[in-house]
Amino acid sequence: MLGTDNKGLGSRPKEKILNEGGDMSADVLEARDLLRGAFPLGRYGKLDNVFFEASKFINRFVQKEFTQRRARSIWEGTARRIDAEEMDALRAAAIEESKREQRELRARLAALDAKLARVNAAPARSSVAADRRP
Repeated sequence: MLGTDNKGLGSRPKEKILNEGGDMSADVLEARDLLRGAFPLGRYGKLDNVFFEASKFINRFVQKEFTQRRARSIWEGTARRIDAEEMDALRAAAIEESKREQRELRARLAALDAKLARVNAAPARSSVAADRRP
């Protein structure tokens, strides 16, 4: 019967063609998680920016060109394979993101400590001033 096989000529929704061969491999899952952790959507605003920054960072570590399209396929979990160079670059990106996040948190904690010191110093100053009055 025409049109009943899975290899038809018509357009099909992406959900039907993703991973027809089975589940994702462990490498693809790990790469997807590394990419999402190293380039969080909240930091970059939209996926196009995530893919641009990921390709720019990862291209420094791999011999073959790492395109935005490749970043998208890893993000979506549709990549068929993950090269060792790509995995190493993704791990390096995750480490860099952790360092950046730690620097931001330390700066935020220092600002909060300074704010609390100012708040706690205000009552102490007023009580000292009250003791000096005759």
